[in-house]
Amino acid sequence: MLTLDKIYHAAFILKGVIRETALIHAPLINPQSEVYLKTENLQITGSFKVRGAYYKISQLSADEKAKGVIACSAGNHAQGVALAAAKNGIPSLICIPDSAPISKVEATKSYGAEVCLVKGVYDDAYQKACELQKESGATFIHPFDDPDVIAGQGTIGLEILNQLPDVDAVVVPVGGGGLISGVAYAVKSLNPNCKVYGVQASGAPSMVKALEGKKVQALQCVSTFADGIAVKCPGDVTYDLCSKYVDEVVTVTDDEIATAILTLIEQQKMIAEGAGAVAVAAVMFNKIDVKGKKVVCLLSGGNIDVTILSRVISRGLLKAGRSGDLVIEMVDKPGQLKEVSAIIANLGGNVVSVHHDRGGENTGMNACSLHIRMETRNREHLDQIRNAIVEAGFHIVNSKL
Repeated sequence: MLTLDKIYHAAFILKGVIRETALIHAPLINPQSEVYLKTENLQITGSFKVRGAYYKISQLSADEKAKGVIACSAGNHAQGVALAAAKNGIPSLICIPDSAPISKVEATKSYGAEVCLVKGVYDDAYQKACELQKESGATFIHPFDDPDVIAGQGTIGLEILNQLPDVDAVVVPVGGGGLISGVAYAVKSLNPNCKVYGVQASGAPSMVKALEGKKVQALQCVSTFADGIAVKCPGDVTYDLCSKYVDEVVTVTDDEIATAILTLIEQQKMIAEGAGAVAVAAVMFNKIDVKGKKVVCLLSGGNIDVTILSRVISRGLLKAGRSGDLVIEMVDKPGQLKEVSAIIANLGGNVVSVHHDRGGENTGMNACSLHIRMETRNREHLDQIRNAIVEAGFHIVNSKL
């Protein structure tokens, strides 16, 4: 069973293995509250997962270590297990869903693990890992539903309370629930007045549904680019701990997560993956009541694939009103493009692409359509430009603002 002594023991074992990550003040995340970032995205292997994986493996017997370990993961737990196994001199086999970012797969291999790619999502990788474990006799290192793993993750709670003793709320990403279970247990045991909030992607609300229905239940499917928390079903152990120690679990959309990632890049010069940024998204978009409070957002990981990052930045710009598309129907005559461009330029917008189409099926014989993408300061600025174009007599048939 999970105890505070076990979490303190984990902290002792992890000394010299992991780094105590910094707590950084981030005043612009939500100006109505005092926000701090717990930077587990800067942890070795790029996420918090190494804490639980290493502590679990450290507690295995000599016979168990000799048989090796097996795990399943969307990528971050894989790297944690691979590194922990390598440091303990034991073999490891990791089942990873084939949808996981290539960077996470390659990083896992670089730590010396054997990788088995499984078609589907995390839960499919889990089933495959269970099959292989029965065949090999290796010890299965569960990514979240294990007291030793949870104790390792709980060491983050101890660090937060040591770094900010008067914290009012801690906001934590939730997938299967191992991280928030450990953090909530540690925080509530030492400071019962501190609120602990969980955050899931709206396309993968497994813990939200479990708490609402008061029982663990698997989702039919999950859909989010935050692969680290794309879990269909939470654990039994983590569900019980969340029921007792977590104040509330909320959801954020993929667009809100993308905006949070972009904000962290611009304001804090930090890279977070989708799962790592959900706590920031929840505070940015006021999904929880943090007004006037000292709040810690846990950045759980920074292992985002660079190809996904470029798409995330584009979505984040759209969500924040920093980028917008307009499709304008107009009469095909000289000077039209010049007039629209002048309106945008005079209001401080920046045109980044133009497509002029004279052959649309639904346009008049003397009409054309103009598709413009532009950079703007914010959503209010976008609305100002859009309204000015309409007031000038142009017809906007479509917009993506």
